[in-house]
Amino acid sequence: MPIVGGVGQAEWARDLAEDLLATALPRRWAHTQGVAQRAASLTPVLGEETDTLIAAAYLHDIGYAPNLVETGFHPLDGARYLRDVIKADDRLCRLVAHHSCAVNEALNRNLFEALTSEFDEERPELVEALTYCDMTTGPDGIHLDVTERLAEIHSRYGPEHLVSRSITTSTPCILAAVRSVEAALSARA
Repeated sequence: MPIVGGVGQAEWARDLAEDLLATALPRRWAHTQGVAQRAASLTPVLGEETDTLIAAAYLHDIGYAPNLVETGFHPLDGARYLRDVIKADDRLCRLVAHHSCAVNEALNRNLFEALTSEFDEERPELVEALTYCDMTTGPDGIHLDVTERLAEIHSRYGPEHLVSRSITTSTPCILAAVRSVEAALSARA
């Protein structure tokens, strides 16, 4: 789906995400826009694939939209909506399903089998890039250091919440993704 109705994939994804998030979840929409801006900054590393990453950045949290929630696990709910309703490109569905080390939260929610059987993993460089963009952008769309972002998630949910426990398990994966992308950016500078 490189072009939808004469609009590029990233622009199409932006419009869809805005429709789903801007009114219902304005803070989530602010975060989403910040993640997309971070994605655009990775053009030196990703080249032609930047449009796909920007589209995935816009779509990564649509599973939070109240009318899309089925399981309560936003990567799976968003990816299913993209696949089943929108008939989106498989790469976008896979990126949304697996963003930010989602498998760990899927395990905690007893949704690992559903996630991994329905959505194969995408190319690691793209998954790492999306994780980097998400985990270096705060809830209001402002750039944060990854350690600040992880601390913000823990403070928002509290130490015993399933999301905090999942983020704790995912921290090595998240840090590795961020380091990998930062190293690739430094090599291009």
